[in-house]
Amino acid sequence: WNQTSLLGFPLSQGLPSPLLRCPSQRLLDRIVRRYAEVPDAGSIYMDHLTDRDKLRLLYTLAVNSHPILLQIFPDVEGWPFPRYLGSCGRLLVSASTRPLRDFFGVAPEVAADLALQLLAVLRSMATNDLNYFFYFTHVDAGTFGVFSNGHLLIRDASTLGVIDKEEGSQLIDGQQEYKDIFSCLTVDCQSALVSCDSIRDQHSLVMVCQDLLPKLLSGKFQPPVQESIDAFLRRCARGLGDGGGASEAMAELAGILKPLRSCDSRFAYRYPDCRYSDKY
Repeated sequence: WNQTSLLGFPLSQGLPSPLLRCPSQRLLDRIVRRYAEVPDAGSIYMDHLTDRDKLRLLYTLAVNSHPILLQIFPDVEGWPFPRYLGSCGRLLVSASTRPLRDFFGVAPEVAADLALQLLAVLRSMATNDLNYFFYFTHVDAGTFGVFSNGHLLIRDASTLGVIDKEEGSQLIDGQQEYKDIFSCLTVDCQSALVSCDSIRDQHSLVMVCQDLLPKLLSGKFQPPVQESIDAFLRRCARGLGDGGGASEAMAELAGILKPLRSCDSRFAYRYPDCRYSDKY
């Protein structure tokens, strides 16, 4: 690690972070260019990183990729993450949010609004201008957070994997047996990596349908609408067995939920814009 100026596959392969399970050189170069803990050199080469900087970068990638994702996909560019403000040792400072679990008992119109935002986040993670496909390896009630203005985003990005749809995965033969430079301090080295080819576009949506949307939407609406929502969630939790894709499924649920949300000052992130825009 102290003899190279490029963050390539020999350095990154075997690191347990979901971010690097399906790596591409384009993604690795973006990590180096956007790494905020050193002076910005605007280069894919690590010549401006000291040996300690390189080791800190690799260790952060190995232990918790959350701060790296916040740096390389910043909120100011429209990515659904909190703003990264800095770090000192093991302390990470970012914009404050409340976890989604705090909103499971909210009013129906608020629940509909949060569910629609959740669908929009999943859609942006699957389809974006940079051709990166984001998928969750795990979701729970703390994965997503809500700002004081009602805006929802990904609160914990440590379980996000990234597949480069432009370059594709570039796994090296035998990578599953490769041991990272930290001798597997955080996880079992022998655990098999997720196959990049096995990740489908509905992967994250199904996880959300199983673990989050029922807690947010169950028992909130009048019977005809509630029955439609419950039927969708049951089908979605089983993996969308009718052969439809994630985009079609999200559009179906959004069509049910959009008439249920309101436009008032409780939704500061889109008020008063919702009074004058068909977007809302």
